Amino acid sequence: MSIQLDIIESWANTQGTASTMDEIEDWLAFRSRNLQVNIQQVDFSYNGFWFYDEKTGYIRNKSRSFFQVAGYQEIEDDHIVREQPVILQPEIGYLGIICKKIGGVLNFLMQAKIEPGNVNTIQLSPTVQATKSNFTRMHGGKAPAYLSYFENSARYPIIVDQVQSEQASRFYKKRNRNIIILVDEEIEVIPSHKWMTLGQIKELMKRDNVVNMDTRTVLSGIPFDSDLLEENELQSIEELFADKALFASMFGPRKSDTLHRVFNKLNDVKMFLPTTHRLVPLKSMKSWELRPREIACRTPFDYRVIYCRIEIEEREVQYWEQPLVAANGVMVLGLFTRVRDGVREFLVRIRHEIGSFDCAEVSPSIQLEPTSPKLETDVVEALYLSKLERGEGVLCSVLLSEEGGRFYHEQNRNAIIEVTEHELGVLPDGYFWVDYRTLNDMVQYSNCLNIQLRNLLTLLQL
Repeated sequence: MSIQLDIIESWANTQGTASTMDEIEDWLAFRSRNLQVNIQQVDFSYNGFWFYDEKTGYIRNKSRSFFQVAGYQEIEDDHIVREQPVILQPEIGYLGIICKKIGGVLNFLMQAKIEPGNVNTIQLSPTVQATKSNFTRMHGGKAPAYLSYFENSARYPIIVDQVQSEQASRFYKKRNRNIIILVDEEIEVIPSHKWMTLGQIKELMKRDNVVNMDTRTVLSGIPFDSDLLEENELQSIEELFADKALFASMFGPRKSDTLHRVFNKLNDVKMFLPTTHRLVPLKSMKSWELRPREIACRTPFDYRVIYCRIEIEEREVQYWEQPLVAANGVMVLGLFTRVRDGVREFLVRIRHEIGSFDCAEVSPSIQLEPTSPKLETDVVEALYLSKLERGEGVLCSVLLSEEGGRFYHEQNRNAIIEVTEHELGVLPDGYFWVDYRTLNDMVQYSNCLNIQLRNLLTLLQL
């Protein structure tokens, strides 16, 4: 039996073989009620453990660990066309999930994790979610549980192992290692972790702010390829799909022409983008102010930087202070889908973002920041917002959080909306209709699909 069939069977199983849905929900609620959490926004002294470094003009901590906050400017024709703070965190961390067959069904070892910026207390996280500063213990605390499995991952069958981008509108060239390993040995499960099927995780994704961003990005990398199936498995898989068009999209023939067209446009953007950029001291950004309680833009902007005092029980370190990026509203992230010749397709767009590791990536149909001018939307964005407001064709719509270790109470409206085959007509430049297999082929490589698109794809249901 191939791992591909194991994964689809786990996706189809919402009853569970290690935990029932009721047990998972009770566990999440219990930990949310009983773990001590205290997050307070406080004044930023600019000369404490976190301080303004006059040499660089960045905010950093005295141990030179974790991250820095720098200024960023984008320049076109010798004029500054955009400036904002960005998070500098060049180290690559682990986002890792252990999976194992329990009762004949693949289960994933998930963590009920508290992050300081979570809009709620607990969210469902990977087995290990650790920056390099965390797992090298720069904070002086203990190492994350289960870390050794990923440090010795070559001993185990690998399902996913990719270095993928983070939010490029806030981070500067940030990436993490997304990895899923398969084990067959006994594992002691500590109270913060629980086994569950992929189907149970997908059910929890239907609920606001339950499954965190890191879980979603790791699961988005799972490869689905009919070439890897054993004889007669394709029919068994098809029987598990209620959405036959999605099955055809995932396991149908590879469309090389579509893949080449998307890469051609992506490479054009990388090659001919008219802007350049530079990192600058925070104080040199004329449209931003370093205030006692925040770093904020003088005009409406999508976020600001705040400083928080944090106390969280059961963390490797239970008390600390740090800057967090606080959203000034809710971003709209959306994916149009249609069925053409029996195959489900998705509308994606090539998008340059200021912190992209390689200039641009493939993004969702819609990626509108809180302060995006709604009157300047193109025909795709205008149709999407109209349908979302009316609830027309909405296959799923859920509020989901950004990563709570760096972002404070940032949540996005994630929705997938179905349109008819000809409803959009001629597309604006940079948009493409693609099948799931094309996107799944691209996600096997680094820096092709942005994190917003990867996260949206995990919301699909069989």
